[in-house]
Amino acid sequence: MGSSDFSWKLADHPKLPKGKTVAVVVLDGWGEANPDKYNCVHVAETPTMDSLKNGAPEKWRLVKAHGTAVGLPTEDDMGNSEVGHNALGAGRIYAQGAKLVDLALASGKIYDGEGFKYIKECFDHGTLHLIGLLSDGGVHSRLDQLQLLLKGAAERGAKRIRVHILTDGRDVLDGSSVGFVETLENDLLQLREKGVDAQIASGGGRMYVTMDRYENDWSVVKRGWDAQVLGEAPYKFHTAVEAVKELRKEPKASDQYLPPFVIVDESGKSVGPIVDGDAVVTFNFRADRMVMLSKALEYADFDKFDRVCVPKIKYAGMLQYDGELKLPSRYLVTPPEIERTSGEYLVKNGVRTFACSETVKFGHVTFFWNGNRSGYFDASMEEYVEIPSDHGITFNVQPKMKAVEIAEKARDAILSRKFDQVRVNLPNSDMVGHTGDIEATVVACKAADEAVKMILDAVEQVGGIYVVTADHGNAEDMVKRNKTGQPLLDKAGNIQILTSHTLQPVPIAIGGPGLAPGVRFRNDVPGGGLANVAATVMNLHGFEAPSDYETTLIEVVGN
Repeated sequence: MGSSDFSWKLADHPKLPKGKTVAVVVLDGWGEANPDKYNCVHVAETPTMDSLKNGAPEKWRLVKAHGTAVGLPTEDDMGNSEVGHNALGAGRIYAQGAKLVDLALASGKIYDGEGFKYIKECFDHGTLHLIGLLSDGGVHSRLDQLQLLLKGAAERGAKRIRVHILTDGRDVLDGSSVGFVETLENDLLQLREKGVDAQIASGGGRMYVTMDRYENDWSVVKRGWDAQVLGEAPYKFHTAVEAVKELRKEPKASDQYLPPFVIVDESGKSVGPIVDGDAVVTFNFRADRMVMLSKALEYADFDKFDRVCVPKIKYAGMLQYDGELKLPSRYLVTPPEIERTSGEYLVKNGVRTFACSETVKFGHVTFFWNGNRSGYFDASMEEYVEIPSDHGITFNVQPKMKAVEIAEKARDAILSRKFDQVRVNLPNSDMVGHTGDIEATVVACKAADEAVKMILDAVEQVGGIYVVTADHGNAEDMVKRNKTGQPLLDKAGNIQILTSHTLQPVPIAIGGPGLAPGVRFRNDVPGGGLANVAATVMNLHGFEAPSDYETTLIEVVGN
């Protein structure tokens, strides 16, 4: 589009009025699956969501929230909150994280970019450090991409390489870390045989070391910093395989929460602290759990914890993790350019917008929704409210999280009549689902349902419209299954808990007293996904969506 012929002005919808308050509710990690005892959405008392599903059939349907529907490479790629909210807000499908990195690695373009040239300046005299999540989960990182990057860097002159691993057990099976470490060790051995000094230098579990997000708990990042940069950790081992095997023997040990460890040589000295003149790459492609480490690595002015020593390094992310903060300033793969999001269009067409969640998902309902962009489009038209998440506990301890507080903020925003769109994310089913605690996840789903009711009651009072949907599945299936769908058992005969997201579709429901008569879901968009929601919401605000948006899910029948 040339800038001259582009206009932010949206055409009026021929049949739908403007000026109705529209509540957009995203239930995080709430998919649709066969009812059984491992489906917490089914087991939980959820009268509000049940009434939407069992009400008017033309006002409830399922949409795709994984794989190519959200820009991921294959239909085996589970959805996640980042790509889900990108699609919900952008109204179009963009090649995402993993796919962008795959293309850059396959074409070799990654090695021609500014980011790689920047870190390459350290190859002659310094060490290349690679920090990231070691698994094939495909949500934050992928083992095969790390393998290609190792090979590519060595072929292009990296003489000394250190890998700082974070074990997973969240997007993959708990216990799988040992196999991933063995695979990596084998690759590093092959590099050593070719004369490259390559080894694992440190490690720890992703939820306890490095990968915190949204500034929830800086001590997580500090534990990683101490091991990766200072070479200090409570546990010291001679190999990473030994480290992971030994630390997993502790009672209640899990891959997600392994304590930090460093690898030491015969003399007990850490084999790979980050020092002056080194290069560092964080190889996760997903942004949210790399931003905090990026700040610690990049910012000269930093006060979140005492870094003790701040080596002069050249640092690049796999991607840029925050477009507004320009963080990191150097990156290996260019991020998707998401422009003209529905949020920006609506604000520029007079739609006053309120968005709210608690810390762990606040970024999703703002930053990711707005195309990986921080801040307001127009501060006079928008208000974003973040409710602090619980601190220092796992979410199954307080499974209700801040659902009530979020719903109260939404209710007050609706009843104030100051806003045309009130948008929230209720994190319960996802965050508690990730803990693998089935009982707590049932409580979480009930809490989210009660929050939805509070919001819909407010919509009722102002004669508004609601859109209730989700960003991907999680709580609806809490067990690993075999090819026939039967729960998998471990050696002891216990079920294998599924802590990750799923490949399931998610519901979308519309309604409210302000919904024009004759509005219903169309039958001719059977493959509809999250990206179709944006045009749908624009219609409910009384506008036609831009022509290049994925088509709306609704139609108006009758006059």
